[in-house]
Amino acid sequence: MKYLDEFRDPSLARALLGRLNSAAGRLDRPVRVMEICGGHTAALLRTGIHSVLPERVRIISGPGCPVCVTASTVIDAAIWLCGRPGVHVFTFGDMVRVPGSHTSLANSAREDSLHIIYSALQAVEFAQQHPDATCVLLGVGFETTAPTLATAVTAAAAAGMGNFFFLAAGKLTPPAMRALLQDEEQVIDGFIAPGHVTTIIGAHAYRFIGEEFKRPCVVSGFELCDLLESLAMVIEQIADGRCDTEIQYGRSVTFEGNRKAQAVIARVFDVAGDVWRGLGMIPLSGYKLRSEFAGLDALGRLDVPAFEPHEPHGCKCGDVLRGVCMPQDCGLFGIGCTPEHPIGPCMVSSEGSCAAYYRYGRH
Repeated sequence: MKYLDEFRDPSLARALLGRLNSAAGRLDRPVRVMEICGGHTAALLRTGIHSVLPERVRIISGPGCPVCVTASTVIDAAIWLCGRPGVHVFTFGDMVRVPGSHTSLANSAREDSLHIIYSALQAVEFAQQHPDATCVLLGVGFETTAPTLATAVTAAAAAGMGNFFFLAAGKLTPPAMRALLQDEEQVIDGFIAPGHVTTIIGAHAYRFIGEEFKRPCVVSGFELCDLLESLAMVIEQIADGRCDTEIQYGRSVTFEGNRKAQAVIARVFDVAGDVWRGLGMIPLSGYKLRSEFAGLDALGRLDVPAFEPHEPHGCKCGDVLRGVCMPQDCGLFGIGCTPEHPIGPCMVSSEGSCAAYYRYGRH
């Protein structure tokens, strides 16, 4: 299959592994490379790349799962809304089982109040068809999802709908990478950057990593050979003493990104500080509705109360998201916390580190 089989070719994979080993042989110290994409986390474990890494190279996972980094207070707000008469909450499926402070949407929402959607426009369509219902779209996601959420907001605004509201919870990836590099507990020698996010924002968004923090960054695809080549490119930069932003995923990513998608996002959202699970408040890391769309803001218009953040006792998802703790280091991993009965957010989504390690990393 074009653009798939060739990136899984065993002979090419062996050649790229040789290239990686050759570059690692020139290192004068152990290095830690962070990937910051849930798709990469799962692919690295599924393909067994961790098991063939050179001795001096280690890959760690960062906050690459959007539902995992969503603050518990956002989920608490969605749960509260589901409990209001006549309110309907719309969300993508992976948010349903993510724990809030005390429970999840799956365990608390009325059956008729929670709607799992595949497109943000489904919430707009429902609101149009049910003018007496109060409809709230839960806007969780990274830059990849932001254009579709923005399109739903503009569609509702253009239709003059008074029963559609938006609960903003979108996140921006580069500010989180900056925060990680400023974390005194963390050691990151280079980044493998997310392919889908970068298709939207462009690889130029990561230039600060090399210019300010003197670390290399390579934007990667999601197949076996993509990841091996990207890792080889990062290690070659470290061995050469370079700190560049490079693109491996050239069949999708450019340095300028998708300008049309960026314009749609800028039309609807401003950027503001936001709370990330595990990382706390990060400046300029969250999408908030622009003032002209304030009438659609669910938190303000529907009088949602403020909730205090709360994390499950014994759960180390915060440290896992920061890359300072492996999933297996958590005392709940695979015992009290499993994909069937998740305690922390990282065990829920297929993009969560704990879920990926539970499925692939234990074997």
